[in-house]
Amino acid sequence: MSRIELILPKMGESVAEATITKWLKQVGDSVEADESVLEIATDKVDSEVPAPEAGIIREILFNEGDVVQVGEIIAVMTSDASEELGEKPEAPVQKQEPVVQEQAQPTISKAPVAASSNGVQERAAVQIAQGNGIARTGSTGRFYSPLVRNIASAEGIELAELEQIPGSGKNGRLTKKDILAYIPNRSAAPVVIEDKPELVQKPTETLSKPMAPKTSAPAVSVNGGDEIIEMDRMRKLIADHMVMSKQVSPHVTSYVEADVTNLVMWRNRVKKEFQEREGEKITFTPIFMEAVIRAIKDMPMINVSVDGHNIIKRKDINIGMATALPSGNLIVPVIKKADRFNLTGLAKEVNDLANRARNNNLKPEEIQGGTYTITNVGTFGNVMGTPIINQPQCAILALGAIRKKPAVIETEQGDFIGIRHMMFLSHAYDHRVIDGALGGSFVRKVADYLESFDPNREL
Repeated sequence: MSRIELILPKMGESVAEATITKWLKQVGDSVEADESVLEIATDKVDSEVPAPEAGIIREILFNEGDVVQVGEIIAVMTSDASEELGEKPEAPVQKQEPVVQEQAQPTISKAPVAASSNGVQERAAVQIAQGNGIARTGSTGRFYSPLVRNIASAEGIELAELEQIPGSGKNGRLTKKDILAYIPNRSAAPVVIEDKPELVQKPTETLSKPMAPKTSAPAVSVNGGDEIIEMDRMRKLIADHMVMSKQVSPHVTSYVEADVTNLVMWRNRVKKEFQEREGEKITFTPIFMEAVIRAIKDMPMINVSVDGHNIIKRKDINIGMATALPSGNLIVPVIKKADRFNLTGLAKEVNDLANRARNNNLKPEEIQGGTYTITNVGTFGNVMGTPIINQPQCAILALGAIRKKPAVIETEQGDFIGIRHMMFLSHAYDHRVIDGALGGSFVRKVADYLESFDPNREL
């Protein structure tokens, strides 16, 4: 008989915890190697956890709905089927520290706590557990997930206040539900910090410093006949992420109209050949993506993120493609190092990720690490849009519908009116680090590449 520990696996960059949504196996059940034991949900994607090897479930350490840290033991198995179910495991279950992961999001750990009573500004003794995405405060030893810290940062909740909010999670951990329930009541019932004079800010200093904006949703009345529909988990995550992005980044949008007649004619000419040769369709998306990649190489300061007062210039070009799901929600799979692919390779990657996204078969790492995002609002017949930046990126491009329009065509023999395929490109960018000259020039460069597409290009 040997003891087998089922551990919550590492699920990609910045993912530090997951919620157990459903146990597929129970105590006493036999499982095969790589057979799914439970379903989990993160703030990125839903997935399943397989058994590391064949055995029997002897102990389940967490219930459905519990939030578990990466690296924690969630169940104990044995490989000996003859062991009685009532017998205790050979050794007591030890909680493990979370697996090391790279911290990708800006965190509340960079914000100073209130000044001490002697007037000296102190920073919280926040220790990041070796990049695993969880902040541990030096004063209480309490853990905060990246999602909780992002919400706190967006709402201007400093560490001293955060530590006083009661948590309903395991061992008093603060969950997203706790902090969202606390925010609307902040002004009505401010937190009182007792027996911690070092964290109390002087009134005079409070008046001399700019206050963080406090936002709260207006009260909504419900009338007879109205239907109340609770958001599903993914829609709640999308809502939180969109609000956070607008609070973090001052958005500016530049628009360009592009004549894409050449690439439309080219695609119409080669799509049948491509289908027969590659066994799949070629859409406009990889063509647009190719132009974006070329423009990023020309203007690499578009491919950046912001960390406090530091600009992180990304080495890799990882293109996210916003994909609508059958449920009406949105997910953004990412093509890593997209500049490595030719047009055929991009087409295959786009088709594969889009199909698996719609069938809920994406891996957690396939929706992480994006550095620039493309969203195709033309799919829904829209001519342009004002997209919201996918944090922690600094820019996003919306592709409008391609429409036939009369346009002025300039030639050596003179100008004339002709029917052309035209579309709008809407480029939203973070005005903290991307000014209008760069943001506007970038979308113009993308349009230039699309307009100069070679209609005689070979596959």
